[in-house]
Amino acid sequence: MPKKRHKDVEFAVDDASGRERIFKTFDDAVGFAAALAASDGREHNVDVLVHSEAGARFVGGDDAVEQYREDPDASVHERIAIRAESKGRVY
Repeated sequence: MPKKRHKDVEFAVDDASGRERIFKTFDDAVGFAAALAASDGREHNVDVLVHSEAGARFVGGDDAVEQYREDPDASVHERIAIRAESKGRVY
């Protein structure tokens, strides 16, 4: 996932109360989801929201543009599940 921003790409994560939080960068969204997962032990999703062909190209190149063209009204372009699992003490 690119580190920069694109005006037609957002990343959504539901917070601990179930409220959707929108982030402009992948790193910010994944960091938030990982912090939630580490604190509650549950899986949290990062939903990639793409609003144009240019946004799809930014996210994943020509393949992502083709996917976008197949269903431009899809609510989520891609969903990434984040899970954190404690492995206990390391010796």
